[in-house]
Amino acid sequence: MRFSLWTSANQPWSDLLAAARHAEATGWDGVWVADHFMGNAPGPVPADTPTLEAGSLVAALGASVERVRIGTLVYGNTYRHPAVLANMAATVDHVSGGRFVLGLGTGWQVNEHEQYGIELPPVGALVDRFEEAIQIVRSLLREPTTTFSGEHYRLTGALCEPKPVQDRLPILVGAKGDRMLGIVARFADEWNTWGLPGHIAERSAALTRRCDAVGRDPGEIARSAQALVFLTDDDGEADRLARDIPRPLMAGTPERLREVVAGYADIGLDELIVPDFTLGTGAQKLEALDRLAREVFADVR
Repeated sequence: MRFSLWTSANQPWSDLLAAARHAEATGWDGVWVADHFMGNAPGPVPADTPTLEAGSLVAALGASVERVRIGTLVYGNTYRHPAVLANMAATVDHVSGGRFVLGLGTGWQVNEHEQYGIELPPVGALVDRFEEAIQIVRSLLREPTTTFSGEHYRLTGALCEPKPVQDRLPILVGAKGDRMLGIVARFADEWNTWGLPGHIAERSAALTRRCDAVGRDPGEIARSAQALVFLTDDDGEADRLARDIPRPLMAGTPERLREVVAGYADIGLDELIVPDFTLGTGAQKLEALDRLAREVFADVR
């Protein structure tokens, strides 16, 4: 199983780069960034929190760290035309020497769409638009030219040159609902969602059924997940965090975290992605990354 870092774009570039370089130097497998422009008020990150833009970040990381995979978790489809995004992805793959993973999703954050005047359709229409967009991106990255006529996008003999360094630049889709899993089954190389092992196992089984329905080998699709991570000195504090935070999380002593990670390994997860949002800042965060690698992940790498 691979272990990768999701480093927050709500921190200065110098801190983000330090975390990415530390992860690379200490054996982590990838570095991921989210695609947002502001905090998710009324969520845990205030709207006015400074936020670095994902496309610029993955290009900068691709040029600044030399070994790990670099990816978006995930680009919101509503923010960029898929042809523009395909050209961005090919460029980052060249900058990184063939290490980019193009993570895509529908887009969802209400305040970003409201402030920027970007349409945020109902869920059904969002998925309709995404289903067209992923086909366009795949074709532009892999075919000489692309012609597409859909309800939302039209391309005629469209070029995307140069093609990526990778023959098949991996396309990851962030998805949890059944219809989105059907899109993953038809068009994606990797699948990602939030959740603990039980939830991931159930959704992974649903993805396998979708693959069976379209005649695709489910083993062709890599599977990754993430949950918030809290290192605590006692399990009582971990239980309190689990009650108070309404998001998937693994919390507790290294011994307790090892049990959760073993659960991911048992269900065949390919990659566990660790957000650094809960691990402190500066040297404290880097030490937490080292403890996780040394005391939690070592047994299942």
